Amino acid sequence: MKLKTTLVAFFLFALTVVNAQESNAPKFGKGLFNLVGKDSTWTMKIGLRAQFLTTSIWEDGESNESSMLIRRSRLKFDGYAFSPKFKYKFELGLSNRDQSGASQFTSNAPRYILDAVVMWNFYENFELWFGQTKLPGNRERVISSANLQQVDRSLLNSRFTIDRDMGMQLRHHFKLSDKFIIKEIFSIAQGEGRNITTGNLGGHQFTGRVELFPFGSFISKGDYKGGDLTREQTPKLSLAVAYDHNNNAVKNRSNQGSYMIKDNGDGFYETNINTLFIDAMFKYKGFSFMAEYADRDAKDPFAKNSDDSPLLKDGKQVVVQVGKGLNLQTGYLFKNSWEVSGRYTNIELDKAITGKNPESQYTLGVSKYIAGHSLKVQTDISHLEVDGANNELMWRLQFDIHF
Repeated sequence: MKLKTTLVAFFLFALTVVNAQESNAPKFGKGLFNLVGKDSTWTMKIGLRAQFLTTSIWEDGESNESSMLIRRSRLKFDGYAFSPKFKYKFELGLSNRDQSGASQFTSNAPRYILDAVVMWNFYENFELWFGQTKLPGNRERVISSANLQQVDRSLLNSRFTIDRDMGMQLRHHFKLSDKFIIKEIFSIAQGEGRNITTGNLGGHQFTGRVELFPFGSFISKGDYKGGDLTREQTPKLSLAVAYDHNNNAVKNRSNQGSYMIKDNGDGFYETNINTLFIDAMFKYKGFSFMAEYADRDAKDPFAKNSDDSPLLKDGKQVVVQVGKGLNLQTGYLFKNSWEVSGRYTNIELDKAITGKNPESQYTLGVSKYIAGHSLKVQTDISHLEVDGANNELMWRLQFDIHF
């Protein structure tokens, strides 16, 4: 009820502002409203997007499963306040899956807020970010879900992502030559994910990322968009490495996954968790290729109670999900805005620790871009192979609209 009231109040406010301030209706995909203060000391672009997903899954020896749902539905606000050097971004999740994950650590409240961050260009090529937003981890995670080449992200992302967190980021870029660009990001975060209200239960999370652009910048920030929709007329390449150290982490996937709560609620098991990401993006005349590698380890992956006895959950040892993953994805965009794409993902968690077998997934996708990523229809079919388990076939169809 509170969310409905808030949304109604927001839209009434937006209509009032539109009448009171200078505004213009942008073209499709560029926001619902573009607002500018009378003295030009602030701007706000208001956007809305939704994804409608149909899924069918067939598993050897099991009955077919199917579902239809609103995969994502979000309100977005961005602009600047007082000066173009002081920008902001807010994003609210409206769908069930956007808000899921409520627990005692979020005050049992739905997780409405995805992004709430301010960005200050305080000196030349330096920017300071503060708030809740995506950490500079794997490329596929940082790519917006609105700009994906296939229906959704890979298994590598679901197993190894460090997603969003609350903290600060320092960003900088410089040129080695007329074309060669280097970008650096350093982040300090709370280390327990988004919308946490119980404070810092473990240590802090430190992330660094360096990106190399030997052939110059991509058109329209295409290094963080799926597919080559701008049809780069010269080869463009981005190479990157990121390293994440979560000091005294209390979750089993760095800042993601489940809390490692000791028996009888006697505090949390803490251990250092490190994650390495190496990735690349290449685009040229409609052809695109993305590669990602992830590797997670822990100082002591076996969770323990205060008396050093094994920490168990449902009779099983609680462990950090250590291991490695590889994701390779490629596609070609035809001039009629149809694209074919393929993806191979391999996940190898350390079986001796996690007890989980290697898994490989092969995905073939087809996309029709009606108005770029703002209006598109995508479908893909995936074959999942897990050692010692039943194979699985999954088909998905998704419609995406983004104002």
